[in-house]
Amino acid sequence: QVQLVESGGGLVQAGGSLRLSCAASGRTFSNSAMGWFRQAPGKEREFVAAINWSGGRSRYGDSVKGRFTISRDNAKNTVYLQMNSLKPEDTAVYSCAAKWTVGSGWWSDQAYDYDYWGQGTQVTVSS
Repeated sequence: QVQLVESGGGLVQAGGSLRLSCAASGRTFSNSAMGWFRQAPGKEREFVAAINWSGGRSRYGDSVKGRFTISRDNAKNTVYLQMNSLKPEDTAVYSCAAKWTVGSGWWSDQAYDYDYWGQGTQVTVSS
């Protein structure tokens, strides 16, 4: 079975940084596209970032551009989300998602396009 496990969440002061990790198991990682999404209480799920399987292309939601960076290490079956200059409105549960067996340039900012999801990790930013 495919399993995605997020880690690295926590409580941080506004302006601080966190690095989230998502480790995948059960399938070859290198032919997957990966995404990060977040959801706050009472809010809809929001696209954060995505990266294609080769790691050469990445996309970001408007609210995090210039502050967050997505990257991947296929040898370790892990995708990362570096979050800098955090704001209180970044508070949410962050989940990683995977889409396997896609073209090298494929990416998506739509949650329904992804096949597998992690359980999420809580990020709380104090004001």
